[in-house]
Amino acid sequence: MQRRSIAVAAAVVAATAAAVAFTLPSLAGTTPTGDSGTTKASGGVSPALLAAMKRDLGLSANQATTRLERSKWAGGVTATLAASTGDSYAGAWLDGNTLKVAVTDADVAAEVKAAGAVPVLVKRSEAQLDAAKTKLDAKLKSADDLTGWYVDAPTNKLVIVAQPGAKAEALAFASRAGVASDAVTVQISNRQPKPLFDVRGADPYFIALDGGTARCSIGFSVEGGFVTAGHCGTPGTETTGFNNEAQGVVKASVFPGDADMGFVEVNDQWTPRPVVNDFKGNELPVGGNTEAPVGAAVCRSGSTTGTFCGTILAKNQTVVYPEGAVTGLTRTDVCAEGGDSGGPWLSGDQAQGVTSGGSGDCTVGGETFFQPVNEILAENNLTLVTTGGEDEGGATAAPTDAATAAPSESATAAPSACSDLPVQRSGALSKAGTAQAQPNDGAFRARAGRHTACLDAPDGSDFDLVLQRLTRGKFKTVAKATGDDVKTLSVNQRSGTFRYVVVASSGSGDYTLGFNVQ
Repeated sequence: MQRRSIAVAAAVVAATAAAVAFTLPSLAGTTPTGDSGTTKASGGVSPALLAAMKRDLGLSANQATTRLERSKWAGGVTATLAASTGDSYAGAWLDGNTLKVAVTDADVAAEVKAAGAVPVLVKRSEAQLDAAKTKLDAKLKSADDLTGWYVDAPTNKLVIVAQPGAKAEALAFASRAGVASDAVTVQISNRQPKPLFDVRGADPYFIALDGGTARCSIGFSVEGGFVTAGHCGTPGTETTGFNNEAQGVVKASVFPGDADMGFVEVNDQWTPRPVVNDFKGNELPVGGNTEAPVGAAVCRSGSTTGTFCGTILAKNQTVVYPEGAVTGLTRTDVCAEGGDSGGPWLSGDQAQGVTSGGSGDCTVGGETFFQPVNEILAENNLTLVTTGGEDEGGATAAPTDAATAAPSESATAAPSACSDLPVQRSGALSKAGTAQAQPNDGAFRARAGRHTACLDAPDGSDFDLVLQRLTRGKFKTVAKATGDDVKTLSVNQRSGTFRYVVVASSGSGDYTLGFNVQ
């Protein structure tokens, strides 16, 4: 995330995780492992990470750097378009170097093109697919022989993952949940996901369990501690470091259920640092937390297997573990093994998430799921520790190979105090007591992150700005900006459907609203 001139957008993190150590807070006054320090290649990418991408993805250093730059740009553009296209937005993904954005309304295609992406007209919006997935989540107890399900933007359908021979059960499961058959496809897989932690004594940090000790790994440093997997300790559990010295206490933990995330608060002997250990004597820098889209390259590190790379395959997947189901995970084709849980995931120097679980191993391959870090930050109001580089979040300029087009109408509106935010909407209120919803009397779907907004009202009036979230079929207020002059709003929220409401407390006239989600 990034601090802008109108609204604060500091990154926040909160989570609970188990078993992997990617970003290790070092002991105060202790020299980091290895003699290379934290190094960066051109473009802010660590040479060690580029080497891992060459090994696992077959990419040269230039190809890997270009792909990562494209992914970071696409992440910012996707967040902006998800907000500006509102109810029409149906997901986004990278197809090679091309960012494709699905929409249900042909009228917004020009806006997608103007952002440098390729519009794809589809039948169902992301909000509709998410609602259908929620119906499946509600029928979890009847999901025999099924290992998960997720929204697949490229096919505009729900994908149900079933054991061999269980295709009919998968379709019957969708029918019982009230999901139309043409909105579902079944993927057959004999893999059985499980949380990736080992109960064995080894570094990098430990928690006490009944009958033994569990080894866990640190995810990312945040102010006051670090985030990791939720299945690695309940609140109040004490932790010890790789050196068996007292380290901290688990302050927050969720597993199973809505997430697999945790937060450990460390004592004053430990200093959170913006780096990730690749277990080859290098420290990979953490420069920000721009979320990469489906199709982007991603790398993870873990105390069992070290650093491996692959591709983001899907988001918002429900995974059925033996301990219970976890929703909202990101699916990848990267391998992992026991002891890797909790470890960090990077796209370039941008933090993506912490390892939850998976299947297979790093000898024969497999798939691994991670808990998005931005949701941990938003849920627990934590601040990610970064190297302090520029462009830590939000929309960035398109790389040189991006399509070039004229800005959309909304981007060419007359400058206002709120014009630096990428999504621009204008409207008018005729008298006190009236209100108007934005964008365009509708709503928009947003992933976990910080909502920033600015309202510029006419002189002599008092217009208030309200952010609402759809909850159990009704919009409920989650943030409000009142007072004199320009109204600004900055708040972290979990993923969901949102809308802004401009309310005239007194006066009337034209207003300008700028907003974004980071």
